[in-house]
Amino acid sequence: MGAAVMMKRIAEASPRFMARIAGVLSLLSLLAAVFGEFIVRRFEIAGDLIAVSGNIVVTLLLYGIFKPANRSLSLLAASFNLVGLTCGAFRWNPRGVDMPVVFDGFYCLLIGYLIFRSTFLPRILGALMAIAGLGWLTYLSPPLAKSALHKNS
Repeated sequence: MGAAVMMKRIAEASPRFMARIAGVLSLLSLLAAVFGEFIVRRFEIAGDLIAVSGNIVVTLLLYGIFKPANRSLSLLAASFNLVGLTCGAFRWNPRGVDMPVVFDGFYCLLIGYLIFRSTFLPRILGALMAIAGLGWLTYLSPPLAKSALHKNS
């Protein structure tokens, strides 16, 4: 099966099926990152590459899923996430601000809104995603993020 045929089948898949694929890829990306970061340190670069690659695919799948709901917001969300993934790959943290996390916060807020407005996913997932986005946005202020972390310790 050629790549073009496979991409056509993915494009014709239902939003629910694409959401499931995105969920599985997201989980696998997380596991790869955790494996490389905490379990076997010598595989950290490989784990990061797998995680970033998986998250790029997840971002593109979610863009396709939510494009019918609101094309411009879906594109904006995908852009935030792709920029955040790029910042993370280059480990860019100006003035102590964890930029990948901040971009992920904006991404989560937008995806949360799109989930909430969609008709094929439970609204509670959208609300939870938006709350997660607000949590990630605390990293805009390193002192605020640090105090939030110390209160939970």
